[in-house]
Amino acid sequence: MFVKNIGLQYYRNYGLLRLENLGDVNLILGQNAQGKTNLMEALFVLAMTKSHRTSKDRELISFDAPAGAAHIACEVERKYGDLKLELILSAQGKKAKINGLEQRRLSEFIGSLNVVMFAPEDLEIVKGTPGIRRRFLDMEIGQVQPSYLFHLQQYQKVLLQRGNLLKQLWGKESTAKDLLEIWDIQLAEHGVKIVQKRKQFIKKLQKWAEDIHRSITSGGEELKLHYVPSFGDRDTEDEAVLLDKFMLKLSQTREQEIRRGMTLTGPHRDDLSFFINGREAQVYGSQGQQRTTALSLKLAEIELIHEEIGEYPVLLLDDVLSELDPFRQTQLIETFQSKVQTFITATGVEGLNTNKLKGSNLYHVTGGQVEI
Repeated sequence: MFVKNIGLQYYRNYGLLRLENLGDVNLILGQNAQGKTNLMEALFVLAMTKSHRTSKDRELISFDAPAGAAHIACEVERKYGDLKLELILSAQGKKAKINGLEQRRLSEFIGSLNVVMFAPEDLEIVKGTPGIRRRFLDMEIGQVQPSYLFHLQQYQKVLLQRGNLLKQLWGKESTAKDLLEIWDIQLAEHGVKIVQKRKQFIKKLQKWAEDIHRSITSGGEELKLHYVPSFGDRDTEDEAVLLDKFMLKLSQTREQEIRRGMTLTGPHRDDLSFFINGREAQVYGSQGQQRTTALSLKLAEIELIHEEIGEYPVLLLDDVLSELDPFRQTQLIETFQSKVQTFITATGVEGLNTNKLKGSNLYHVTGGQVEI
């Protein structure tokens, strides 16, 4: 998979931008707040139809946009032929086109371009909040399994409706509480699909991450990934069993949920834990071990996507190389060179392994203007 060019119109601080003849490795330099990350974000949005930095699409549209819309486009080379991708963002919503044909659903567009993003906040995957880890799972599974996004969207809609009802039920008669059963069934039906696919994904990710982590640590550390569900156990994948366990847990926590006005069970409460040599990395791991774990996960993602779709994704490294020590930089660079098209942002070449980055396309960004 290879992005041949990219065009932006009124995206964040960019007016009009067109970059042609992109290379295998593209190094994007510039001071903070000049637009480096915006360019990387645009590629991510083109892949996922949403930003990794904000949930508000309005923030992606330049204040100067004459029609109140932003436009992102690229031509991506795939093994089965080139694709021209376009995404238009406006107050009315999103329009996605493949080779000029508007897609009926965004889920039909997602997966046309596959990316792996590695940013400083991803170093928080190990030691950060459960929400960061859930988001990591949702983003990565979603771009290789569009059906996952459908169930996730439906689950979130039901979760909102059920939460609103719970807030209304405190002190009400039991007959009113029977209305919850309708939402319980829908929540469980979509929820078990999400949990099932997460467990399958983690099992595949474990296979790659374990080998990569062992290599990075010269055989000194063994990495294990454990899914931490809010119902059932971490290994069960059978849909009927999961459905029964989810419904049972919902019935057991119903009174507590009504008192608190929120849903306490489901994939929105699940977590992912990491163990190094049998000890939980979030609690007992050093900063170096936590960073190595995050790096192993990202490198494993690259291989997992290749296994799933038969092509390597595009790698986006946003201000992250300088956060890694020389050894981890070398491990990362040697992984993507000659295999994965890569975009790298940095404020300067200081702290970068420039010997390993020779031959990169070099771009300077200043105030939304890009100099080649």
